[in-house]
Amino acid sequence: MKRDIEVFDHASEIISAVNRGVLLTSKARGRVNTMTISWGMLGIEWSKPQFVAFVRESRFTKRNLDENPEFTVNIPVEERAFDRSILGYCGTRTGAEVDKIEGAGLTLVEPSVVSVPGLLELPLTLECRITYRQKQDASAISPENLDKYYPEDVSRSVPGANPDFHAAYYGEIVAAYVIE
Repeated sequence: MKRDIEVFDHASEIISAVNRGVLLTSKARGRVNTMTISWGMLGIEWSKPQFVAFVRESRFTKRNLDENPEFTVNIPVEERAFDRSILGYCGTRTGAEVDKIEGAGLTLVEPSVVSVPGLLELPLTLECRITYRQKQDASAISPENLDKYYPEDVSRSVPGANPDFHAAYYGEIVAAYVIE
C-alpha cells in the first residue's frame, strides 16, 4: 500500500536524508538499476516541484537516465529500521557489471506514474520525470571545489577517485508517497 504525501511537508526529512545518502533508481533496456547519491536539491521550477539529482558523466546510471527520462528517489524513513550497508553496496558497485537490486536484497514496488519502481526498503518515494538536464561547466566551478571534488591528479582506478564532472537532472516530481 502507498500513502500519498505532499512533498514539501516532508522537505526537511528528504533533504536531511539526501545529505546522509539515498538511492536514485533508473530503468532502461528492461533493467532496473539503483545508485547511492548524496547530492541533490528539492525545489520549485516552472511552477512544479522538482528534485535535482547530480550524476557523474561516467556512471552507468547516467546512460540509463539519458535513455529513459524517468527516475525515482528512494529515501529511508526514521520510523522504520534501515540497513545502511545497502547505501555502501549501491555506492561502490556499477550496474554495468552487477545487478545491484539483487545484490543489495532490494524489493521493487510498482510505480504509480513513471516506469521506474520504488524500493520497499527505502519507502519514501519521489517519482520524477526529467524536464531539464545540463552538464556542469568546469569554468564556472570555484577552484576550491574543483580541487576537492574533481581532482585531476588521481587515477580513476583509485577507490573514491571521481575526476569526471556531473550532469544535473531536473526531475519534476509527478508522484510522492510512502510505501507501507
